[in-house]
Amino acid sequence: MLKYVIPIQFIPIFSNSNGLIIRELKSFWVYIFIFPFFLPFFGSAQNYRLPKNTKHQKLRFELVNNLIVVPIQVNGAKLSFILDSGVSKPILFNISDQDSLQINNVSEITINGLGDGESMKALSSKGNTFKINNIINRSQELYVVLDKELNFSPSLGIPIHGIIGYDLFRDFVVDINYTAKTIKFHDPDFFKSKDSKKSQTLPMYIRNKKAYVDGTVVLKEEEKIDVKLLVDTGSSDAVWLFEDVTRGLGIPEKNYDDYLGKGLNGSIFGKRTMVDNIEIGKFSLKDAKAAFPNMVTFSAIKNLGNRNGSLGGEVLKRFNIVFNYPDREITLKRNANYHKPFQYNMSGVALQHGGVRYIAESLSDSRGFVQEDSDTFGNVQILMENKTRISLVPEIVVSAIRAGSPADLAGLKAGDLILAVNGKRVHKYKLQEVFKMMNEKEGKRIRVLIERYNKDVQLSFTLKKLFK
Repeated sequence: MLKYVIPIQFIPIFSNSNGLIIRELKSFWVYIFIFPFFLPFFGSAQNYRLPKNTKHQKLRFELVNNLIVVPIQVNGAKLSFILDSGVSKPILFNISDQDSLQINNVSEITINGLGDGESMKALSSKGNTFKINNIINRSQELYVVLDKELNFSPSLGIPIHGIIGYDLFRDFVVDINYTAKTIKFHDPDFFKSKDSKKSQTLPMYIRNKKAYVDGTVVLKEEEKIDVKLLVDTGSSDAVWLFEDVTRGLGIPEKNYDDYLGKGLNGSIFGKRTMVDNIEIGKFSLKDAKAAFPNMVTFSAIKNLGNRNGSLGGEVLKRFNIVFNYPDREITLKRNANYHKPFQYNMSGVALQHGGVRYIAESLSDSRGFVQEDSDTFGNVQILMENKTRISLVPEIVVSAIRAGSPADLAGLKAGDLILAVNGKRVHKYKLQEVFKMMNEKEGKRIRVLIERYNKDVQLSFTLKKLFK
């Protein structure tokens, strides 16, 4: 057996139908979409199995920027993966000297992604053991992308080692509870669906190992347009639509240019907008956030078929979802997120971790008590000791600014180090929490303390709604 030991860097990655796109501007979130790589096919059997006499397994996950992060052991190494219904094989990204992982039966392959650049080298590996709680696959094939530049951890603030999709969905009925942050992997032979007034079961179409549903979209006080959408748990975005004026899918008048992501071989641009309504079955989402990517981006993709776009995590998290690949069904049940408004980057700031720094905090700590007998009140003297705590914390920096945004007009610049937002020191908060502070609500006055060229600077701006 040929084995290969590689160091794996802890990086966050997301995906969506095969080719690689990383989406990061217009929020601090990074969206990675996988568009068809041109990969060799290997026909070895690889299945995930529940323990004997077990009908299902329950797994807790972390929801980060609308993405499902699950813990998986790969050949004994504990890693974190994005659960991505838009990718066929597990993919690991980036290599460094932080950790090591042994992978088996390795061969070198070439892949082509989006953009005009040259093909990329990667590794194909078969016969690997994947373990998710007590669910095991002892013959998992995976791909390792060798490009060291694919490091998106700074934009997400958490370690992610790769993505996994179809191989898990294929073998089980997968019940995702976005509100409880749990997944149940059911044995299809024993699964019984539960209907309710809040739920609906719809046909799900599987094409090239990816799941699609039918829906309708209303762009702007116009007629409903039928669309076929990729169900993409590996996308943080809400809705992507492919412009097609012959079918009525034109870009709404109110929009702005947006950097939508980075492909393996180039950048992805498009229009950010809002559509009046999106319907999936009996469920209707009004004023939904949408993006129209430039279709030249998809010139390398030859199998889009009749697909008109995709549904990402900002839509999917509004439901608890049962993916039933064996029966080609999907059940949607609206949850507590259903009526929440879509999130826009009103400030225009993109944030990321930019390294670490030491901070010193003054602490007061009681050392003891001294009883004084000079009067009848029994006075007590509290002796205080001043202490200084030194901590190593991540730096949060501005990675990009949208031109003409409130933050841009206030003078905020890419490279500025964020120290505090509305008086709150940001080192005490996660990256996504700081972003939310800077995009709280329309009309909110945001005061930002930054460091620029070793000097503290106070700036302020007022949040404005992007679409009215």
